[in-house]
Amino acid sequence: MIRPVTREDLPAFHAVMMAAGMDSRSSWNRTTLEGLEASLFAPDSGGFVAMKRGEVCGCVGFRPDGSDTLTLNKLATLPHARGQGIGAVLVRAVEERAAQREYGRVLLAVSQFNLEVVPFYERLGYMQSDELYTFASPWSPGPVVLVKAVQTCVQKAMT
Repeated sequence: MIRPVTREDLPAFHAVMMAAGMDSRSSWNRTTLEGLEASLFAPDSGGFVAMKRGEVCGCVGFRPDGSDTLTLNKLATLPHARGQGIGAVLVRAVEERAAQREYGRVLLAVSQFNLEVVPFYERLGYMQSDELYTFASPWSPGPVVLVKAVQTCVQKAMT
């Protein structure tokens, strides 16, 4: 089951991120509960959690980046929950939110320390872009940016 993140989910959301095993040099590991709350509950931002047997086993966040882009971030699943399609469902939830809010695309950035996930996003239709990532950490190498166009509700109505 996928549902929108709540403030009560923050400790579990953070725990899933930390359990995901991101390289210790990544800015991901500097994420605090306070920073997570500020990111997920900023205006027009949010996230989703995946639940299995009452446990948060996956998470994803999103935030606006201009009028046409919704940025996907913080996608993680617990190691024992991988390979079950949870990550793909969470990505699709963000894409659906982007379409509902009439963003034309979803953008994400992959840490240089986590490049093995790039094929996962490419299988979901994301393409690498040479544009700069607005939210890049100055303490980490520049990320790989991936983008996917989404069909907004207005575009769907016109077809």
